[in-house]
Amino acid sequence: MSGNLTTLERIHQAAKAEFLEKGYKDASLRNIVKSVGMTTGAFYGYYKSKEELFEVLVGEHYEYILNRFKEAQQEFANLPLHRQPEVMSEVSGLCMYDMLRYAYAHLEECKLILCCSEGTKFSGLIDEMVEIEVEATHSYQKVLQELGRPSPKIDPTLEHILITGMFHTFFELVIHEMPLNNAENYVKEMRAFYTAGWMKIMGQ
Repeated sequence: MSGNLTTLERIHQAAKAEFLEKGYKDASLRNIVKSVGMTTGAFYGYYKSKEELFEVLVGEHYEYILNRFKEAQQEFANLPLHRQPEVMSEVSGLCMYDMLRYAYAHLEECKLILCCSEGTKFSGLIDEMVEIEVEATHSYQKVLQELGRPSPKIDPTLEHILITGMFHTFFELVIHEMPLNNAENYVKEMRAFYTAGWMKIMGQ
């Protein structure tokens, strides 16, 4: 059994190196198999495709980041309406730091998702997060309306650009592997910048 595990680990290491260097689309299964010193036939005893191999490497990490983000949005939406404006920054901050620390603890896998996943179902992580954030922003605007603090309608294109930019800014920290301390400071500054900007746009 431990022999199998060693082979699996070697497959995963070789696959990570190949995917990180070339991206999913250009990575060669033949190279991965060759660098482990096995035949393609033997490889298919472990995985049935390059796609399945990539999914095994990144799947749980993709799910963690997306689910942690969804949880934070749900936690916020479940709060009493009057509390939401008070704690908005706090809830989103905790979520950002959790995602950042998780990404740093699984750096190679997260870089595979962010930089090397084109051609797989994992390439849409930021797009999915943007859609969730857009929906949450609209829900929050309804809350402000109910609290008697209506905010002006935001142009949908501008809203999409700003939110997409925010996530790209956040994930740049991971892509460039900044020291975690620096990255945490950048997140703090970045959040202050975006929070002030959104407050302004929302007329709060």
